[in-house]
Amino acid sequence: MKKKVGLYFGSFNPVHIGHTVVAGYLSEFTELDEVWLVLSPHNPLKEKETLLKDHHRLAMLRIAVEDIPRLKVSDIELKMPQPSYTINTLAVLSEKYPELKFFPILGSDNLNSFHKWKNYEMILEHYGIIVYPRPNKEYNEMKHQNVTYVENAPQMEISASFIRNAIKDGKNICYMMHPKVYEYMKEMHFYKQ
Repeated sequence: MKKKVGLYFGSFNPVHIGHTVVAGYLSEFTELDEVWLVLSPHNPLKEKETLLKDHHRLAMLRIAVEDIPRLKVSDIELKMPQPSYTINTLAVLSEKYPELKFFPILGSDNLNSFHKWKNYEMILEHYGIIVYPRPNKEYNEMKHQNVTYVENAPQMEISASFIRNAIKDGKNICYMMHPKVYEYMKEMHFYKQ
């Protein structure tokens, strides 16, 4: 029986407790053995000014999960050609770790556009997806044997953009982040402008 690994993709700009709560919950309360937080490179559709350099986001991500046994960090997409498509990442990881079975994790808000993903049918057929509920987000439920909906999961309305704006406004949001991540961010003066 292959070990089951959930893949939680994101820019993690910055990583906050909302991310670790979701990943931790999935690793403990579902059939997943581990959850890997996969750092995504710059998305060409997003503004780059607010995006920290990859190595800083990666460092903070590693700090955030260093003491959580079933959570790991993956920088696989930083080493792949751009733009990175989930199907390509799944293929590379499956080849590199044949003993593992990978499942992309989607917020329910992303379900409405999932049919636009490159080779989404192949993702469904060969991997399946795990759908995590997002607060106050309407979505069309997808009926497929390889789609797993997470029930009764904790939902947090914290976004990375909220964190960035709060820092810019001089707010103390240390309780929304791992203490060492918060320190790293303060020392580097991130998101101040």
